[in-house]
Amino acid sequence: MVPAPGTIFSLANRPTGLYSKPMTTPPTRDRLIRAMGDALQRKGLHGVGLSEILAAADTPKGGLYHHFPGGKTELAVAAIEQQVAELCALLDKLLPAAADPVAALELWTTRAQQLLAASGFQRGCPLATVALESEVDDIAIRKALADGFAAIRKRLALAFQASGKIANAAGLAALIVAAYEGALLQARVAGSVAPMELVSATLFPLLRTQLQGNAHD
Repeated sequence: MVPAPGTIFSLANRPTGLYSKPMTTPPTRDRLIRAMGDALQRKGLHGVGLSEILAAADTPKGGLYHHFPGGKTELAVAAIEQQVAELCALLDKLLPAAADPVAALELWTTRAQQLLAASGFQRGCPLATVALESEVDDIAIRKALADGFAAIRKRLALAFQASGKIANAAGLAALIVAAYEGALLQARVAGSVAPMELVSATLFPLLRTQLQGNAHD
Protein backbone atom coordinates (compact mmCIF):
# COMPACT_ATOMS: atom_id res chain seq x y z
CA MET A 1 0.00 0.00 0.00
CA VAL A 2 1.12 3.58 -0.70
CA PRO A 3 1.54 5.54 2.57
CA ALA A 4 -0.73 8.52 3.25
CA PRO A 5 0.65 11.98 2.39
CA GLY A 6 3.01 13.18 5.10
CA THR A 7 3.81 9.68 6.32
CA ILE A 8 7.38 8.48 6.05
CA PHE A 9 7.52 4.73 5.49
CA SER A 10 9.55 2.88 8.11
CA LEU A 11 9.28 -0.13 10.36
CA ALA A 12 8.99 2.27 13.28
CA ASN A 13 5.61 3.44 11.97
CA ARG A 14 4.10 -0.03 12.16
CA PRO A 15 1.78 -0.81 15.10
CA THR A 16 3.04 -2.48 18.25
CA GLY A 17 1.38 -3.04 21.60
CA LEU A 18 -0.33 -5.54 23.84
CA TYR A 19 -2.67 -6.82 21.14
CA SER A 20 -0.48 -6.26 18.11
CA LYS A 21 2.79 -7.98 17.34
CA PRO A 22 5.69 -6.05 15.80
CA MET A 23 5.51 -6.56 12.04
CA THR A 24 8.76 -7.35 10.30
CA THR A 25 9.39 -8.16 6.68
CA PRO A 26 10.52 -11.78 6.31
CA PRO A 27 14.04 -11.85 4.82
CA THR A 28 12.97 -14.06 1.92
CA ARG A 29 10.08 -11.81 0.99
CA ASP A 30 12.27 -8.74 1.20
CA ARG A 31 14.94 -10.32 -1.01
CA LEU A 32 12.35 -11.23 -3.61
CA ILE A 33 10.90 -7.72 -3.70
CA ARG A 34 14.34 -6.16 -3.98
CA ALA A 35 15.36 -8.54 -6.74
CA MET A 36 12.19 -7.84 -8.69
CA GLY A 37 12.54 -4.09 -8.15
CA ASP A 38 16.06 -4.17 -9.57
CA ALA A 39 14.89 -6.27 -12.51
CA LEU A 40 12.04 -3.88 -13.28
CA GLN A 41 14.43 -0.95 -13.38
CA ARG A 42 16.95 -2.70 -15.60
CA LYS A 43 14.89 -4.96 -17.87
CA GLY A 44 11.22 -4.36 -17.24
CA LEU A 45 8.62 -6.99 -16.39
CA HIS A 46 8.80 -9.08 -19.55
CA GLY A 47 12.54 -8.78 -19.99
CA VAL A 48 13.40 -10.87 -16.95
CA GLY A 49 12.52 -14.47 -16.14
CA LEU A 50 11.61 -16.05 -12.82
CA SER A 51 14.85 -18.02 -12.73
CA GLU A 52 16.88 -14.79 -12.82
CA ILE A 53 14.81 -13.24 -10.04
CA LEU A 54 15.06 -16.34 -7.88
CA ALA A 55 18.82 -16.48 -8.40
CA ALA A 56 19.21 -12.82 -7.48
CA ALA A 57 17.08 -13.33 -4.37
CA ASP A 58 18.84 -16.60 -3.52
CA THR A 59 15.43 -18.18 -3.07
CA PRO A 60 13.90 -21.44 -4.34
CA LYS A 61 10.71 -21.34 -6.40
CA GLY A 62 8.75 -22.62 -3.42
CA GLY A 63 9.76 -19.52 -1.47
CA LEU A 64 8.32 -17.30 -4.19
CA TYR A 65 4.92 -18.97 -4.21
CA HIS A 66 4.85 -19.14 -0.41
CA HIS A 67 5.05 -15.34 -0.17
CA PHE A 68 3.44 -14.52 -3.52
CA PRO A 69 0.84 -17.14 -4.53
CA GLY A 70 0.09 -15.04 -7.61
CA GLY A 71 3.62 -15.59 -8.85
CA LYS A 72 5.53 -13.09 -10.94
CA THR A 73 2.64 -10.63 -11.29
CA GLU A 74 1.95 -10.44 -7.58
CA LEU A 75 5.66 -10.01 -6.87
CA ALA A 76 5.90 -7.25 -9.48
CA VAL A 77 2.99 -5.39 -7.88
CA ALA A 78 4.69 -5.64 -4.48
CA ALA A 79 7.96 -4.35 -5.96
CA ILE A 80 6.20 -1.42 -7.63
CA GLU A 81 4.43 -0.53 -4.38
CA GLN A 82 7.74 -0.73 -2.52
CA GLN A 83 9.44 1.58 -5.02
CA VAL A 84 6.56 4.07 -4.79
CA ALA A 85 6.60 3.97 -0.99
CA GLU A 86 10.32 4.73 -0.96
CA LEU A 87 9.97 7.56 -3.45
CA CYS A 88 7.06 9.07 -1.53
CA ALA A 89 9.11 8.84 1.66
CA LEU A 90 11.95 10.68 -0.09
CA LEU A 91 9.60 13.44 -1.24
CA ASP A 92 8.11 13.65 2.27
CA LYS A 93 11.62 14.26 3.52
CA LEU A 94 12.77 16.70 0.84
CA LEU A 95 9.69 18.88 0.41
CA PRO A 96 9.29 20.15 4.01
CA ALA A 97 13.05 20.61 4.49
CA ALA A 98 13.69 22.65 1.34
CA ALA A 99 13.38 26.43 1.07
CA ASP A 100 10.59 26.03 -1.48
CA PRO A 101 9.10 23.26 -3.67
CA VAL A 102 11.47 24.08 -6.52
CA ALA A 103 14.54 23.57 -4.35
CA ALA A 104 13.19 20.17 -3.30
CA LEU A 105 12.55 19.22 -6.93
CA GLU A 106 16.09 20.22 -7.85
CA LEU A 107 17.43 17.90 -5.15
CA TRP A 108 15.12 15.11 -6.33
CA THR A 109 16.17 15.34 -9.98
CA THR A 110 19.86 15.75 -9.14
CA ARG A 111 19.69 12.59 -7.04
CA ALA A 112 17.97 10.76 -9.91
CA GLN A 113 20.70 11.84 -12.32
CA GLN A 114 23.41 10.62 -9.97
CA LEU A 115 21.74 7.23 -9.47
CA LEU A 116 21.18 6.77 -13.20
CA ALA A 117 24.79 7.59 -14.04
CA ALA A 118 26.10 5.40 -11.21
CA SER A 119 24.16 2.44 -12.65
CA GLY A 120 25.79 2.87 -16.04
CA PHE A 121 22.43 4.10 -17.36
CA GLN A 122 20.86 0.71 -16.76
CA ARG A 123 18.45 1.47 -13.93
CA GLY A 124 15.57 3.67 -15.05
CA CYS A 125 12.30 4.40 -13.32
CA PRO A 126 10.54 1.06 -12.69
CA LEU A 127 7.13 2.66 -13.17
CA ALA A 128 7.90 4.07 -16.60
CA THR A 129 9.80 0.98 -17.72
CA VAL A 130 6.92 -1.34 -16.88
CA ALA A 131 4.24 1.07 -18.08
CA LEU A 132 5.75 1.16 -21.56
CA GLU A 133 5.53 -2.61 -21.95
CA SER A 134 2.29 -3.28 -20.05
CA GLU A 135 -0.66 -4.70 -21.93
CA VAL A 136 -4.41 -4.46 -21.51
CA ASP A 137 -4.52 -7.79 -19.71
CA ASP A 138 -1.99 -6.59 -17.09
CA ILE A 139 -4.80 -5.25 -14.91
CA ALA A 140 -3.10 -5.56 -11.52
CA ILE A 141 0.18 -4.19 -12.88
CA ARG A 142 -1.48 -1.19 -14.49
CA LYS A 143 -3.46 -0.43 -11.36
CA ALA A 144 -0.29 -0.46 -9.26
CA LEU A 145 1.40 1.84 -11.76
CA ALA A 146 -1.56 4.23 -11.94
CA ASP A 147 -1.80 4.35 -8.16
CA GLY A 148 1.94 4.98 -7.95
CA PHE A 149 1.95 7.87 -10.40
CA ALA A 150 -1.12 9.33 -8.66
CA ALA A 151 0.62 9.15 -5.27
CA ILE A 152 3.67 11.00 -6.60
CA ARG A 153 1.53 13.67 -8.26
CA LYS A 154 -0.43 14.11 -5.05
CA ARG A 155 2.75 14.62 -3.02
CA LEU A 156 3.87 17.37 -5.36
CA ALA A 157 0.44 18.99 -5.62
CA LEU A 158 0.13 19.18 -1.83
CA ALA A 159 3.51 20.92 -1.64
CA PHE A 160 2.45 23.47 -4.26
CA GLN A 161 -0.84 24.07 -2.48
CA ALA A 162 0.98 24.56 0.81
CA SER A 163 3.09 27.30 -0.79
CA GLY A 164 -0.10 29.28 -1.39
CA LYS A 165 1.34 30.59 -4.65
CA ILE A 166 0.23 28.06 -7.26
CA ALA A 167 -3.28 28.15 -8.71
CA ASN A 168 -3.26 24.86 -10.64
CA ALA A 169 -1.24 22.66 -8.29
CA ALA A 170 -2.57 19.36 -9.65
CA GLY A 171 -1.84 20.30 -13.26
CA LEU A 172 1.64 21.51 -12.43
CA ALA A 173 2.39 18.31 -10.52
CA ALA A 174 1.27 16.25 -13.53
CA LEU A 175 3.51 18.35 -15.80
CA ILE A 176 6.55 17.86 -13.58
CA VAL A 177 6.08 14.09 -13.33
CA ALA A 178 5.65 13.86 -17.11
CA ALA A 179 8.78 15.97 -17.69
CA TYR A 180 10.78 13.98 -15.15
CA GLU A 181 9.82 10.60 -16.60
CA GLY A 182 10.36 11.72 -20.18
CA ALA A 183 13.76 13.22 -19.43
CA LEU A 184 14.82 10.13 -17.47
CA LEU A 185 13.82 7.88 -20.36
CA GLN A 186 15.78 9.99 -22.86
CA ALA A 187 18.82 10.14 -20.58
CA ARG A 188 18.84 6.39 -20.17
CA VAL A 189 18.83 5.60 -23.88
CA ALA A 190 21.32 8.41 -24.61
CA GLY A 191 23.72 7.23 -21.93
CA SER A 192 23.94 10.80 -20.69
CA VAL A 193 22.16 12.92 -18.07
CA ALA A 194 22.10 15.85 -20.52
CA PRO A 195 18.36 15.51 -21.30
CA MET A 196 17.56 15.65 -17.59
CA GLU A 197 19.83 18.63 -17.09
CA LEU A 198 18.19 20.43 -20.01
CA VAL A 199 14.67 19.85 -18.69
CA SER A 200 15.67 20.95 -15.19
CA ALA A 201 17.45 24.05 -16.46
CA THR A 202 14.37 25.04 -18.47
CA LEU A 203 11.47 24.04 -16.24
CA PHE A 204 12.63 24.98 -12.76
CA PRO A 205 13.50 28.65 -13.48
CA LEU A 206 10.05 29.07 -15.05
CA LEU A 207 8.46 27.53 -12.00
CA ARG A 208 10.49 29.68 -9.63
CA THR A 209 9.53 32.79 -11.62
CA GLN A 210 5.89 31.86 -11.24
CA LEU A 211 6.29 31.37 -7.51
CA GLN A 212 8.04 34.71 -7.10
CA GLY A 213 5.58 36.50 -9.37
CA ASN A 214 2.55 35.24 -7.48
CA ALA A 215 4.19 36.18 -4.21
CA HIS A 216 3.96 39.83 -5.29
CA ASP A 217 0.34 39.67 -6.44
